[in-house]
Amino acid sequence: MEANGVDGMATIKDVARVANTSPATVSRLLNGGRVKKATETAIRKAIQELDYRVHTMARGLKTKKSYTVAYIVPDLTNMFFAQIAKGAQEIFHQAGYSFMLLSADNNPEREEEILRFLLSKKVDGILLSSVTTSSQQVKEIMENIPVVLIDRVLPNLEADTVLVDNVNGAYLATEALIAEGHRKIGIICGPQELLTGRERYRGYIRAFEDYGLPMNESLIKFGDFEISSGYAQMCELLKQPERPTAVFVCNYYMCLGAIIALNEKNIKIPEDLSFVSFDDYELSQVYNPPLTAVEQPMVEIGEEASQILLKRMADNSKEKCVKRLKTNLIKRGSIKTVDSFQLNG
Repeated sequence: MEANGVDGMATIKDVARVANTSPATVSRLLNGGRVKKATETAIRKAIQELDYRVHTMARGLKTKKSYTVAYIVPDLTNMFFAQIAKGAQEIFHQAGYSFMLLSADNNPEREEEILRFLLSKKVDGILLSSVTTSSQQVKEIMENIPVVLIDRVLPNLEADTVLVDNVNGAYLATEALIAEGHRKIGIICGPQELLTGRERYRGYIRAFEDYGLPMNESLIKFGDFEISSGYAQMCELLKQPERPTAVFVCNYYMCLGAIIALNEKNIKIPEDLSFVSFDDYELSQVYNPPLTAVEQPMVEIGEEASQILLKRMADNSKEKCVKRLKTNLIKRGSIKTVDSFQLNG
């Protein structure tokens, strides 16, 4: 597809021509405005075909905007946030924004420094997966820059937020074990000061309640979403006088630690212990047998948050929204049926 712009570079008019729409409609979409779904699809296809690039500097001089956005993550090595960033970057790239990915290194003070830096640089918008439990700094930033929270909520702060349905995901994982006859179901939860940790624990509890089953408090352990805590808490579960027949681990990194512990003690999945993980990465599929896991739509989270931020940057007067995306339970071979079971309730 040929472009008619200067030096062969595509222009908004070229995109509009290929998408069979008006330049004004293309401009509205690129600046976070709403267009019909079919029109949006046609425009984004034309942008890819033409390899359209927004002239950010010229546009910034005209609009007094930096056309730069940032995503602050707790940890750059965490694949969950890396996949979210992948989805976000593509949306902002198509809209002509530069995209910065910054790590707070799981340090609230570092996060505060980054927020102050971004404010001084006058970025147009921020995506934030916060490591703090305080909303004051973010609230002050939001007075000057639109912020969309991802996978986190902060107390007493009304903000655009994109989450997954953690409660239902954990419920489905626990229910899958109950349906195969398991009653001694251990859980390695995440930190309860984080929404994700609390909600996944709540889903586990709700499954027991709905099926009228008693919970064994000694089989409930709390980690910090890191490998070492998954290892330590699995070791604790295996020390119980009444060991679990199944374990649900509430994130990928604790899952890694838990499996290391099982391998050290030569405990096989699912012959000796049924196993379900929240988060579905390569390990879930390459482990023998492949693990049953709750899949999060990570790239879609980034895309949704970016679309919300683009709209917020275009019109900061809109009512704040909270969007929850569905999880999906991928059933594989890590659950063994317990003989002679009968559901209660």
